[in-house]
Amino acid sequence: MKYGYARVSTLQQDLNIQIKALNKEGCDKIYQDKFTGTKKNRPTFKKLLYDLNPGDTLIVTKLDRFARSTVDGIKTIRELFDKGVKVHVLNMGLVEDTPTGRLIFNIMSSFAEFERDMIVERTQEGKILARGKEGFREGRPKKYSKKQIDHALELKCKYSYKQVEELTGISKSTLIRNKNKT
Repeated sequence: MKYGYARVSTLQQDLNIQIKALNKEGCDKIYQDKFTGTKKNRPTFKKLLYDLNPGDTLIVTKLDRFARSTVDGIKTIRELFDKGVKVHVLNMGLVEDTPTGRLIFNIMSSFAEFERDMIVERTQEGKILARGKEGFREGRPKKYSKKQIDHALELKCKYSYKQVEELTGISKSTLIRNKNKT
């Protein structure tokens, strides 16, 4: 059997591109995660590893979807090879259980980890620069002004949350969060 694995790091990200690529490859079953790859405990990935049998093929679209680090990737690939499972990384090719195949996998894993580390470093540098600028505020900008929130909370005295949401466009959760602040 061919098993696909699609993963994105946050709940807001979309898995569709990966799933389409895995379907195009003829995967019989696709496991999906919306979970950061930097965490070792990925329940769906663990289930996939458990479900794989000798002769099966694990397909992922990119190497960085597979493992959280070079060490983790090497350990996982060894376990899969020992189990008799083939690994196909679409943007890299079939990872062969040969000295050359393992070397290429190790090198590519190192580059993927390096790339992720560089992204984290640049992001942190950007945050440091931004914090030094006047008027900097951490996080997303507020969608509604204090005046809009106060008006919606006043309306809440007469109307239900659903009605206030329809009138103002401000969600129930935003209203409750702001109500609890007062």
